Amino acid sequence: MTLRSFSCLIIVALGASGCATQTGWTPTVDTYNDRNSYRLNQDMQECRQLAEQASGGTAKEAAIGAGVGGLIGAAGGAALGAIIGNPGTGAAVGAAAGGIGGGAKQGIQSEDRFKNAYNSCLRQRGHTVVN
Repeated sequence: MTLRSFSCLIIVALGASGCATQTGWTPTVDTYNDRNSYRLNQDMQECRQLAEQASGGTAKEAAIGAGVGGLIGAAGGAALGAIIGNPGTGAAVGAAAGGIGGGAKQGIQSEDRFKNAYNSCLRQRGHTVVN
């Protein structure tokens, strides 16, 4: 597998995991009977920053997952390709499949960690988080 095809793999994996992004999501908070509602905007900003640190960042995690998945997929694909008679093609196909799957999986897991950390932070500050 060439450096160019591996770079394309990373780009595709990051694009596939792009649906799991931390930028657009915010939790829904019920401010009814919330004695800390006056602090909600400040708490949301601070909790978002903490959650981003705790999750590692979706794009970064997706890139790591794509790299690891691509390497594992390439090894498995090369072995399968060797049996069929074309280890190079097998490695390329395996790397693509492993990279996309690994990148998407890591991105989604990072997004879940982000949401959980964000919600937990707001709850610990006394807010009622709906989702």
